[in-house]
Amino acid sequence: MRKIPNEELGRPTVEEFAAREKLPVTVVLDNVRSAQNVGAFFRTCDAFAAERIVLCGITAVPPSREIHKTALGAEQTVAWEHCASAAECIDALHAAGYRVYAVEQVEGAAMLDTFRAEEGVRYALVFGNEVDGVGQEAVDRCDGALEIPQAGTKHSINVSVSGGVVLWSFFCQIYPKRYLCRVEKPKI
Repeated sequence: MRKIPNEELGRPTVEEFAAREKLPVTVVLDNVRSAQNVGAFFRTCDAFAAERIVLCGITAVPPSREIHKTALGAEQTVAWEHCASAAECIDALHAAGYRVYAVEQVEGAAMLDTFRAEEGVRYALVFGNEVDGVGQEAVDRCDGALEIPQAGTKHSINVSVSGGVVLWSFFCQIYPKRYLCRVEKPKI
């Protein structure tokens, strides 16, 4: 096998990316402490063409050397804004017609592997603080919650890693044919 150099990958320019259709998903970060986690979210949102990131509360905002370290420039390609609180952000998203889900372990959460995104719906996914998760005030405002099934002893995944898992699921459900994602369960 030959590794494919970046020049051959057919990556869009910043301008081409800005003009492309975006995944109808907004990522909301609720008091995420680590700027490197924020940078990782920017990079993941760029990879899956999420429409934007809303950085809430104490979440670091660009420009930031620490964000740039993991974002590798994606903080310049993914639209972002800051909001004083996740609760305020969720209220605004609801007013704009979004369906809002906390990515959190709460009573009644839908397991990610059984959740199906609906065509024509704009979603917002709220990811929380590395220690405390999504704040209760934010959870209370959400339309529901999604949980990533886990088999380990920790029942915890790094917030930016969970962002990749959840965004991949939405990407494959919304654009299955365009990017050849497989959405059915494999036969064992």
